[in-house]
Amino acid sequence: MFHLARGLYANLNRKEQYSILILGLDNAGKTTFLEMLKKEYSKNSKDPNKITPTVGQNVATIPIDSSILKFWDVGGQESLRALWSEYYTQAHGIIFVIDSADRERLEECCQALRTVVMSEEVEGIPILMLANKQDREDRMEVQDIKEVFNKLAEHLGARDSRVLPISALTQEGVKEAAEWILVRLKRNKANKPPDYR
Repeated sequence: MFHLARGLYANLNRKEQYSILILGLDNAGKTTFLEMLKKEYSKNSKDPNKITPTVGQNVATIPIDSSILKFWDVGGQESLRALWSEYYTQAHGIIFVIDSADRERLEECCQALRTVVMSEEVEGIPILMLANKQDREDRMEVQDIKEVFNKLAEHLGARDSRVLPISALTQEGVKEAAEWILVRLKRNKANKPPDYR
């Protein structure tokens, strides 16, 4: 009887779990964003000054509200981008981080995102683009970044997507980004058949 009661209690209190990819070019601030998310929700994070470039991946599981979000921060060096597609089938959402202060690589960034959104495996999942480093004086405005990425709008179709301004370093916009993606993940789950990823 005890095992039945414990099983029922565990089932009733089970939290929904979602997997989210954090992608973007190298030095865009993906790992800093992840560390600031950890700081916001679990208080266990690295000092931003001790973050090194990601070679491979960083994984973090963060409880947010009544859900558990598993984040996969995947390296953005050109040689590692071919590996991104290996993660698509398990992803419920994608966060694509853009360096707002790196004008020279904006077109490269757009091409990298185009490769992601053109993949059939990410069809229908929400994509959140974060215009990072908004604390810097040499940043591009979010509107200017949106204009560049409007070229991808036809490929995004009816999918949930948005560009949000953030500064991962100062944590400005980090919580709002997490809340936006979580709402979309829950909405997607509610509209999907029972075998949803």
